[in-house]
Amino acid sequence: MIDYIKGTIDELTPTYVVVEASGVGYEINITLQSFTQLQTQSDTSKIVKLYVTEIIREDSHLLYGFLSKSERELFLLLTTVSGIGPNTARMIMSGYNALEIRQIIATGNATALSRIKGLGAKTAQRIIVDLKDKILKITPDADGSVSTSDIPQISNASAEIKNEAVAALTMLGFPAAASGKVADKILRDDPSATVESVIRLALKML
Repeated sequence: MIDYIKGTIDELTPTYVVVEASGVGYEINITLQSFTQLQTQSDTSKIVKLYVTEIIREDSHLLYGFLSKSERELFLLLTTVSGIGPNTARMIMSGYNALEIRQIIATGNATALSRIKGLGAKTAQRIIVDLKDKILKITPDADGSVSTSDIPQISNASAEIKNEAVAALTMLGFPAAASGKVADKILRDDPSATVESVIRLALKML
């Protein structure tokens, strides 16, 4: 089993990163939180370290990566809930950072959880019931989460931000047309929005 992969970033998108280690490029699925933090490390001269978990299926072999062990533990904990697969867990961790998720579950805030696309009220309540006692046992690492105020701004044109956000939402399974309309609305309301913030808001609106 692979515990972590350490290498340089060859490609970075809001949904996955390719890390080259010892001449091998590993495509690793990531959350928006990891994408935001990796943007500051995307220089090919910098070494990044991602703690990974492997999801092996009959037709695929997928890697999911996190910048801290506590984020990986949270991801794995979410997938123990009935009906929550790795993509849904990643979507939850893209809509909220690790600290926010811990607080939401610990306080029983099913309303906040149900704002994530694909999570109905019953599923949100199930997550809280199943994980409320377990979630507090996860100790966040020093670098385990990033607050909204820590997110770096991206100095790209709105059109480029929209295209990147729509591409990421499409990869997460949302229709391109609907994603485009939502991204347009978000950018109209806040022209300075980052790719990460557009996707986060879109996940609650689609």
